[in-house]
Amino acid sequence: MFRLLLAVFLFSMLVARESNGLLSESVANRDADDFVSSSSKKVNALSHTKADVGSISSGHVKTSVVSHAVAVGGIGANWGSQASHRLPPDIVVRMLRQNGIQKVKLFDADYDTLRALSGSGIQVMVGIPNDMLSTLASSSKAAERWVSQNVSHHLTNNVMIRYVAVGNEPFLETYNGTFLRTTFPALRNIQEALTKAGHRTQVKVTVPLNADVYSSPGGLPSGGNFRANIHDFMLPIVKLLSDNEAPFTVNIYPFISLYTDSNFPIEYAFFDGNAVPVNDGGTSYYNMFDANHDTLVWALQKNGFSNLPIIIGEIGWPTDGDRNANLDYARRFNQGVMARISAGRGTPMRPGPLDAYLFSLIDEDDKSVQPGNFERHWGIFGYDGQPKYALNLGTTSGLIGARNYSYLEAKWCILKPGARLDDPKVAESVSYACGLADCTCLGYQTSCGGLDAQGNISYAFNSYYQKNNQLDDACKFNGLGTVTRADPSIGNCRFIRMIKPYYGGVGRVSRDVGKTMSLVLGIIIFLLNGL
Repeated sequence: MFRLLLAVFLFSMLVARESNGLLSESVANRDADDFVSSSSKKVNALSHTKADVGSISSGHVKTSVVSHAVAVGGIGANWGSQASHRLPPDIVVRMLRQNGIQKVKLFDADYDTLRALSGSGIQVMVGIPNDMLSTLASSSKAAERWVSQNVSHHLTNNVMIRYVAVGNEPFLETYNGTFLRTTFPALRNIQEALTKAGHRTQVKVTVPLNADVYSSPGGLPSGGNFRANIHDFMLPIVKLLSDNEAPFTVNIYPFISLYTDSNFPIEYAFFDGNAVPVNDGGTSYYNMFDANHDTLVWALQKNGFSNLPIIIGEIGWPTDGDRNANLDYARRFNQGVMARISAGRGTPMRPGPLDAYLFSLIDEDDKSVQPGNFERHWGIFGYDGQPKYALNLGTTSGLIGARNYSYLEAKWCILKPGARLDDPKVAESVSYACGLADCTCLGYQTSCGGLDAQGNISYAFNSYYQKNNQLDDACKFNGLGTVTRADPSIGNCRFIRMIKPYYGGVGRVSRDVGKTMSLVLGIIIFLLNGL
């Protein structure tokens, strides 16, 4: 009996330990001795958030920045993972290659994503989320193990990792200094770990920063300098980058200035040259991009880093969720970015080629909407990997969408015909659905902003239904919902049909758990044979 109890106990303990260990492999262990993987999907709620950033012209133009680079050349794109239904990584990598996208910026170091990039020839920037900075800052051993697991391992498997992004906009003013004292130590430890692993010349560190890390009190680029309250935190970071021939990475968003300031001159957001120029000591700035970029250049020069290369970590325009977030503006802006990249034309202070990553590749419906309802609609491709608009990337005649994946069944959840709109359960149900799904297309002058009350309710119901994989219980809504096989989409308002879910490394986890269970069962059989 003792051996039987021992066998049962051993089985339960080992399976539980193995399952928990494998299933959490993508979440970094906070213990320094086991802090290995940065595949965490728990990116901060404001990850890649775009913040309002101070004025930079004689009018109301706001600052946000960019520039030229270390490994200039080729189109770059941000590939995020905050989507309820992700496309399989191998399909996305095929999209990248077919569209001539030669560089990709990640916000983590997801194992399956990096494995899919193996042998692709695509340059990769892996990311360390902000919630890992504290551990990496306090433990050089943790940094060494992170580099071993998330850089060295993949380099060996022919993944072209070229950068490690330490944190993501960690100095945002909205973070209230949370990461001020951990960003540089984490950066230093990662750099030392890369050097120790023999990657110093091949892989560069950087810190993607929002443009609120600097300001221009006089409103002109030449007045640029780092924000006074973080100046002493910025200098060690910039010096480390300079000492290691690594780039300064910054995110620029003219759209945010338009979103936050009704007086912002809209033509100044684009590259067409139609705006009234801003004159700075004889230099004319016809768009926000150039002015913001050169504000950063001035800030670097004033602090002794005139030649530090600059990467534009994020630049783009959303397509929904706000009256200025639409397909026409997004096409106009992103085509302007591509024209600059294709022409190899920089700015007055840095006339050379730009190194830029479009934000973003694919829509992400799980992103926080705290910055605004547009936050889930930055992709040049929709959630299903299909192009939203015509965009010439300079390598193809147009965007090439994802292939070889499947949608869920052709059915939608709508408000039951005849249901009373004044039923108190309606408002409660809509609030519930929108709180857990995505209703950001229902705002004023958005793609579905013209729906009537019944249409709004149906849209909310369907969004929840699709996000929950069309489960029968996901269309109940206190008896108000019903499933239809007639597509309720109207005009430009698309009622989505979700793609089949991708479960990441579950297959790998299942295989590994299976191996462990086989081993445990063998031990149990051995023990039981002795009874």
